[in-house]
Amino acid sequence: MDQFEADGTAGGDEGGGAAFALAGAPLPLSAPARVYVCGITPYDVTHLGHAATFVWADVLTRVVRSTGTPTRVTRNVTDVDDVLTRTAAERRVDYDEFGLRQEFWFDRTMADLQVVAPDHAPHARHHVKHVIALAAALLATGAAYERDGAVYFRGVGVPEAAGLDRDTALALSAEYGDDPGDPHRDDPFDVPLWKPADGDHPAWPSPWGPGRPGWHAECAAMALATLGGVVDVLAGGADLAFPHHAYQSAMAAAATGAGLFARRGFRAGIVSVDGAKMAKSTGNLVLVPDLLAGTPGAAVRLFLLDRPWAQPWEYRSEDLALATGRLEELYVAAGRKPGSAAAVDAVRDALLDDLDVPRAVATALESGGEAARTVIRTLALQ
Repeated sequence: MDQFEADGTAGGDEGGGAAFALAGAPLPLSAPARVYVCGITPYDVTHLGHAATFVWADVLTRVVRSTGTPTRVTRNVTDVDDVLTRTAAERRVDYDEFGLRQEFWFDRTMADLQVVAPDHAPHARHHVKHVIALAAALLATGAAYERDGAVYFRGVGVPEAAGLDRDTALALSAEYGDDPGDPHRDDPFDVPLWKPADGDHPAWPSPWGPGRPGWHAECAAMALATLGGVVDVLAGGADLAFPHHAYQSAMAAAATGAGLFARRGFRAGIVSVDGAKMAKSTGNLVLVPDLLAGTPGAAVRLFLLDRPWAQPWEYRSEDLALATGRLEELYVAAGRKPGSAAAVDAVRDALLDDLDVPRAVATALESGGEAARTVIRTLALQ
């Protein structure tokens, strides 16, 4: 397990007492359970990879709440981002207006997929003051340094904590825009908490001059502002493990002195098309609104869920048709009465055991009745 996702309690009273396992180990639930979901950068439409992450995070929350444990969920909006600013400029619209338009369509898609709105939906542009406070705290502890209007977080040891060798970490840092070759940094793995103004991006005043937040610092600050010092689950796509989740966690832990930020990581498996990761850069996007135009939202949802959550997978249109048929079978099974109480318990046990949806669905189809109805309710397949 990654160092920044160590197991153990995170304060607060214990929850409903149900045995819940996540990522291969028991996770005692605090009350309220705190879940931080890395949300969207609102510069494009929602593709299937995005949807998989947010549907899985929704199921995680529903299963936790089914134990009687209150849950607080934060899903941020990264609306201060260089890619967003550039895309808005290309389309000749203000970055904040453009981001709100994209966010509107994202919210529509999430509603069609029965994803419950989070308790907190912080926007990066509303939390700049919290990033400044985070940077100041890290400067005070020596975990950061200021240079020419920029503030850098000292990242030595972060790749090792994430279980990566130096070359792999450098390649991922460069891929995700952390610019390890920046000569202003003491170390290639130092990353910006605060970037100085350059004229091409929005800027805010700070003790170090006008500028804007760094990506990882935004999520760390928004999580601390809405959920406090330690979260139970840090959720996102598998591609966020490094550098984003690694640095977000390291920054928050260094600022609070808690020693860890997330008790458990929860990252949905990468979705591929024809062997290549689904991404705008590869042009192989499967857009969720296109799927919803011809398939019920519940069927798309089951299509995303009827597999191990961490497993990488390949999109095939024929599998979507199979999921639609499987959903109909589940509805028919739910009509059988009354069903077995043991089967209901087996369904619940499967979902509490690392969100084993395939086992829960198989049990529901075999037994029918209340077991099938429990799956439909808990997974929001209505």
